[in-house]
This record gives sequence, structure tokens and C-alpha cells, in this order.
Amino acid sequence: MNPQYNLEKIKFGTDAGSWIRAINLYENGKIKNFQDAELNWIANVQGTNLYKVIVSKKGYTDGDCSCYLGQNDTLCKHMVAVAIYGLKKGLPLTEAEKVQHNEIKFNGKIGEINQANLILTKAAINFAMRYIKAYRGPSKIWFTYQDNLTEGCNRLAAIFSTFPAGRLTTNLAIKTLLKLDKKLTAGGVDDSDGIIGGFIEESVNLLIEFAKINPECAKEFELLREQETCSGWEEPLLNFGH
Repeated sequence: MNPQYNLEKIKFGTDAGSWIRAINLYENGKIKNFQDAELNWIANVQGTNLYKVIVSKKGYTDGDCSCYLGQNDTLCKHMVAVAIYGLKKGLPLTEAEKVQHNEIKFNGKIGEINQANLILTKAAINFAMRYIKAYRGPSKIWFTYQDNLTEGCNRLAAIFSTFPAGRLTTNLAIKTLLKLDKKLTAGGVDDSDGIIGGFIEESVNLLIEFAKINPECAKEFELLREQETCSGWEEPLLNFGH
């Protein structure tokens, strides 16, 4: 069967440390005896020891590794490396493929996006928000649920990092944060690990950077004037310039 995921999904769903270490394993030829089975990829990965790794084509987090993390049902760099090998067939990764975009970084641009880009951006945000949903499951799927929250926030971070400092993008970012806030307060989302809270904090810092470089952006902060958020994240924006 064909894999049910691609490299982008792994990048958005994997923490930076595991991703970098998996890339190093892949590029340094540590994947040995790779086998493409019907439902899984099977290989040995040379680390501290030679580990046996199985990764499902249905989901890169499903499988097994004989390392300590793998034996404790935790996604490890060895599984990520084998998933990369399965997708790339051992071919070199491009520089773009190796780069994650899981943190919000202001690109320094000022201006407004056009209507066509605005529509595409809203669609991308809606897609990312699908990963951030209520937790209504048994404890055994807790880690999978947290992975979904991480992927959703990472996808949003990549989108926000493309924003120029303008009123349209500021408005869109604030409305997205308000939707996240609603999910936290009334939507049944469990953010015990602070994944969403951390994303909101990074977003607020981005919006303050917008307002510093383009004062017009601060006018959109008035959207928050009558809002009461779950952690008071609106206060730094409403107090900006005062």
C-alpha cells in the first residue's frame, strides 16, 4: 500500500530535536537493511546499538522500535528516520525538505496580502484548526491527541510566519486566536501540556512586533476590547502604546 502521510505531515508533527536527529541518521547512512513490506517499513537503525524498527504506512507514529523510547510507546528518532527513508527511498533531501517551520518567526515584511492570498490563507488556517478538537477518548489515545494539537499549532505557526505586518493579517491572526480561546474555554479542548497556550503567547509577541513596525496594526487590537480570554492574553495587546 502507499503511505497515508507525507514528509510535510512528519515535519509538522515532530518536535525539533527528534526531527534534526532523524535527519542526521538518514543523511549519515544509519538506516540498514531497509525493507518495503505491504503495510510497514522495516529496517535496522544504527545508534548506540543496532535497533530494529517497524513503521506503519498508515501512520508514522504507529510501529515499534527496540530502543528505550520505542519500548515505552514514545515516538523516537529511529522511527522518524525510517519513515523519511520510506518516503524518500534513500534519495537526498533538499534544503527546503529539511527545514521545519514549527515556530512563529516574523519575516520582517510590511504590507497587506491580496484577496486571493487571503482566501487561500483562511483555507489553510481552517485546515490546521481541524487538528485542534475536543478530547473525548480513553487515556490510551492521550498522546495521539496531544500530537494532533502539536501538529495543528505547528501548521498555524508556519502560516503566521508568512504574514506581513498589516491590518488584514493582524485581524486574521486575532480572530484565529479568539477561535482557539473559544475551543479552550467551551470547546472541550484539553491543553494540559500548554501546547495551545504556548502558541497563543508566541502569536501575541508576533502581533506586538507588527504594531511596532507598522502602527496601523494596533488599530485591530480594538477587536479585543470587550473580550475576556482564558488567560488574559489580550491584555498586552490592549495595553500596547499606553
